Amino acid sequence: MKFSEIAAKIGITEQSSLSEYADRDPEIAGVSAVEQAEAGALSYIEGAKFAHFVATTQASALILPKNEALQAQASERGIAWLSTPDPRLGFARAIALFYQPFKPAPGIHPTAIIDPSVTLGEEVAIGAYVVIQAGVKIGSGVCIQPNVVVYPHVEIGDGTVLHANCVIHERTKLGRACVIHSGAAIGSEGFGFVPTAQGWEKMEQSGYTVLEDGVEIGCNSTVDRPAVGETRIKRGTKLDNLVHVAHGCQVGEGVVMAAQVGMAGGVIIGNRVILAGQVGIANQAKIGDGAIATAKAGIHSDVEAGSIVAGSPAISHKLFLKAAAVYNRLPEMYQTLKQLQRQFTSTK
Repeated sequence: MKFSEIAAKIGITEQSSLSEYADRDPEIAGVSAVEQAEAGALSYIEGAKFAHFVATTQASALILPKNEALQAQASERGIAWLSTPDPRLGFARAIALFYQPFKPAPGIHPTAIIDPSVTLGEEVAIGAYVVIQAGVKIGSGVCIQPNVVVYPHVEIGDGTVLHANCVIHERTKLGRACVIHSGAAIGSEGFGFVPTAQGWEKMEQSGYTVLEDGVEIGCNSTVDRPAVGETRIKRGTKLDNLVHVAHGCQVGEGVVMAAQVGMAGGVIIGNRVILAGQVGIANQAKIGDGAIATAKAGIHSDVEAGSIVAGSPAISHKLFLKAAAVYNRLPEMYQTLKQLQRQFTSTK
């Protein structure tokens, strides 16, 4: 489509004068990373780290930050551009104009096994070898890819997508427009065992698992149901692959968790929290709104709202950076200590 059409559709109106370009309104055939872009591609520059690509990219158009120097450089090279405070968001919207994830047409594959008591909404797509057990309620526009298993009495909201080979266990409720990726298990039994003189006795997990609207769960992630009460993930939260949410956890709205985050039972996470890769959270810990935990942080106690923590056990990020600087100097400090010991010994 024409570059001007893209500008209108992604909601960015500030653009350079078309009269500045050799090609007044370039035809855009697709989107690309800025270092790999060829003629006919649209790309973006997120910030100063990638600014040097403006001088070398072969893209026909760029989404740029509010930077007059970069805009002038693009114009000098004959590259059409848009300006926005958030180029990455603009680029994300542009990708959606050229690519939509695969979604099968509504219908039920003949190999699917669906209990007669299941309630189906309108325009539902159910793939090959899907198993849906008794009492399940499925909303309109739901897409269930092949080999999905849905246990009894699950509720699935409108527009939710279940990718191949995921499992939705009993006592689970999925909101509208959720996405459950391949291999994920939602509502599986929490890790509940009571020690006795004869060994570990199983505590049945009779609670519920609730995912509110717009929650996305990555591949091979798990969200466990508790012995009593509920495990809840609130609206708009996104989990990467290989994330574990234990029994009874409460996760707030708009939370983001990167791969291999793991939490023990009863953890409470506030709204808009960011957990980087391999963060571990101990039993019953509370993390306040807007907090950030950097990669591999080990959280053993409560984290205040808005704070940034790092390390294991997790401490203030600023303190962690100071400690890391000292750690790098330990060999030098050790040699100094040995020298001082020798001097002290020789003066005796």
